[in-house]
Amino acid sequence: MSQYQHSFKEDIIAIASGAFLVAQGVFFLQQAGLLTGGTTGLALLVSQFTDLSFGTLYFLCNCPFYVMAWFRMSPRFALRSLLAGGAVSVMADHIAYFFQITWLAPAYCAVIGGLLMGVGMLMIFRHNASLGGFNVLVLYCQDKFGISAGKLQMGIDCTILALSFFLIDLNLLMWSVAGAIVLNLVLAMNHKPGRYQAHPANPGT
Repeated sequence: MSQYQHSFKEDIIAIASGAFLVAQGVFFLQQAGLLTGGTTGLALLVSQFTDLSFGTLYFLCNCPFYVMAWFRMSPRFALRSLLAGGAVSVMADHIAYFFQITWLAPAYCAVIGGLLMGVGMLMIFRHNASLGGFNVLVLYCQDKFGISAGKLQMGIDCTILALSFFLIDLNLLMWSVAGAIVLNLVLAMNHKPGRYQAHPANPGT
């Protein structure tokens, strides 16, 4: 991470805003029955076959990775990630109380869902946090070995989606892959080691 840091207020606002964008992206994927990679994709898939909500499954899937973040990254990073992931879980489960959509084309949901999730994750990453799950692993590899977070995440996501071949409609699977590619292109192009530095925090803020 950069030697520069945001103020605490900036971190909280950015993490909350990023979580909101990710939750919106998940909502669009759900509307079309699409999946994505990582623990988000696993939670979306399992939620189609159980009575548990996406938010509950998402939080449970991420818990082991919060523990990993505590020991492999730092307690501060783990707590921020827990906050971000928990916010996504709660928001995603309650968006339907505020608005509903009767129909959207899978192609549109794939693109808008991927973009919203990618931008939201990017905001969270840049404030020394993650959403848990494989985000923890890819950020650790980027900081430790200089491997692009976006490229590594794309490889993991595509692998998980390939394993879903026998579980969902082929057309939906193809659009799910497209959405995952959009999401990870956002990360690959905008989150690279040394590219982004925050301004030094003002001690008075």
